[in-house]
Amino acid sequence: MNIFQDWPEPIVRVQSLSESNLQAIPNRYVKPLSQRPNLPSKNHHNKHNPHTAAIPIIDLGGLYTNNITLQAKTLDEISKACREWGFFQVVNHGMSPQLMDRTKETWREFFNLPMELKNTHANSPKTYEGYGSRLGVEKGAILDWSDYYYLHYQPLSLKDYTKWPSMPLHCR
Repeated sequence: MNIFQDWPEPIVRVQSLSESNLQAIPNRYVKPLSQRPNLPSKNHHNKHNPHTAAIPIIDLGGLYTNNITLQAKTLDEISKACREWGFFQVVNHGMSPQLMDRTKETWREFFNLPMELKNTHANSPKTYEGYGSRLGVEKGAILDWSDYYYLHYQPLSLKDYTKWPSMPLHCR
């Protein structure tokens, strides 16, 4: 089994590309037509038509009750959203708007740091934890147009504070 210790090719941060006044998105980030979402013909029904469909919204409040039926219904909604959409939005998750605002601002501060500082937290294919711009180690793969910071929070046995950035100060 081959376990990559490093990326198969140089990493270029999407933020640096987007700030470089490119005239076009590099081909590395453009999916082939066969892998892109497409609108159905007028005679074809598509439950994910972007003009009529809405991202699933899951009320997590149902998980925090003693009502087993409501808990099961909520879990079914999560399962269905994952299978059919791959993602969903949650409400009644117990996080205050103030905490979410502070969290967004803290990570905005991180992503606005100079590239040299952010790269001190660069991830590797071994864990993906840290500052990254790609998932997967296939050489020449089509990449997502995003940078991210991936951390384990739960379970506690996986939480590694050495992967958490020291700047901005509120991050840890």
